[in-house]
Amino acid sequence: MTLAFSQVAIIGAGAMGRGIAQIAAQAGSQVWLHDTQPEAIQKARDAVFQQWDKLQEKGRLTAEAVANFKTRLLGASSLQDLANCDLVVEAIVEKLDIKKSLFTDLEKVLAPTAVLVTNTSSLSVTAIAAALQRPGQFAGYHFFNPVPLMKVVEVIAGLKTDAAVCQRLSDFARQMGHTPVQAQDTPGFIVNHAGRGYSTEALRIVSEGIADFATIDRILRDQVGFKLGPFELFDLTALDVSHPVIEAIYHQYYEEPRYRPNVITAQRLAGGVVGKKVGEGFYKYVNGVAQTPAEPPVPVVKHIPPVWVSPRAARRMELLQLLKDLGAKIETGASPSPEALTLVAPLGFDITTVAVVERLDPARTVGIDMLIDDAATKRRVLATNPATRSDMRDAAHALFARDGKAVSVIRDSGGFVTQRVVATIVNIASDICQQRICTPQDLETAVTLGLAYPLGPLAMGNRYGPTNVLEVLFNMQTVYGDMRYRPSPWLRRRGAIGLSLLHTEE
Repeated sequence: MTLAFSQVAIIGAGAMGRGIAQIAAQAGSQVWLHDTQPEAIQKARDAVFQQWDKLQEKGRLTAEAVANFKTRLLGASSLQDLANCDLVVEAIVEKLDIKKSLFTDLEKVLAPTAVLVTNTSSLSVTAIAAALQRPGQFAGYHFFNPVPLMKVVEVIAGLKTDAAVCQRLSDFARQMGHTPVQAQDTPGFIVNHAGRGYSTEALRIVSEGIADFATIDRILRDQVGFKLGPFELFDLTALDVSHPVIEAIYHQYYEEPRYRPNVITAQRLAGGVVGKKVGEGFYKYVNGVAQTPAEPPVPVVKHIPPVWVSPRAARRMELLQLLKDLGAKIETGASPSPEALTLVAPLGFDITTVAVVERLDPARTVGIDMLIDDAATKRRVLATNPATRSDMRDAAHALFARDGKAVSVIRDSGGFVTQRVVATIVNIASDICQQRICTPQDLETAVTLGLAYPLGPLAMGNRYGPTNVLEVLFNMQTVYGDMRYRPSPWLRRRGAIGLSLLHTEE
């Protein structure tokens, strides 16, 4: 197959530029690496050469291939050296004025048919291209770090980008071994936009005093299957990177409540507690290993009272079977006896509200999260309300830990941790589809490859039920009176008529 671009220039010899240069050379292109600091060019070439040498040592590349790759990666001391390039990729500092100036200079040097692209993660592609004479030849080409390992690239069309340019860039991404996804020019594009649900909602949960960082990370890893909890992820990416992205998307969407930043990350950034790279973030690190607090022990309870389950509980039959399997004595009356542990399993509502509405004794009422099938999780999550007696809390904890499955007990909230985070993820993804930023299929691909979620956000909504997600959102909006939980019209329509979230609209 003919290469989409045979002469490729990379402007910026940092980590991103090096990675892009490496995979472009491996695809067969002649690659020119330029940087305003001449010593950075040679340093970057040496780093890429070392990567190839390591791959050869591991048997993943032949000596002949490595030798060929090295001949394809050259340095360029000036922009004039790039005159024959048919693709130029910019990977420099995230400053709009500097990028605009660079591309204006490049346009004077390159042939009219050359394609110019920016690797920006947060700036408007249209704004960068505004001063160009040929904006149709300009697009966003957003890779993720480390480029050779993160196999997705966002191809972003600016307001005046030629569709053929995006197709050509997509073809080249495949030739470099990556998966392209196409997006419209909107704040955060696909991955950084879709990722707002995971991090920002987790921050809100902490700020409301519902659970600590480690507990939230454990719940989302064990209940949903995320590889990293949100605070582990913050520490890995570092707050000096993550917090500005949160703020940028929030302001670029004119203070849309769904993307509201949180004072927790702002304060930690100001204090320099930004993550693993400095040895302290949401966790402290010793020799690169996070120091996590031990899980609270299972209470020792001499007597577990009989259990009564609310008739309105989510997955009530499954919950009753679970209690039977755990050896609980189950009450079947219309109301609980004075001695009974009362279990509720709401979607989106807090335990206090449920106890009041259902006229239950709050002192004996404990909630359990049943959004996800218990058999599919590694952890059960219980929630108390402010009046729950300690003996009832401990009895519930001990009962649900009988079979050895981990149990977390959190404070009262509107919706459990998993419910809130999953519903927010699905809702934001649905809004991306509503805005037609990308296709549902590209959304799923971008998120699973770019964020390593166990499922794409729409597949997540399908698995746990669009109607359940909607119920969580509607009830959360009632509890908090906050527009950040308003359901996307795209999600609401599908929940109403039972269509798969992945179904594409005409």
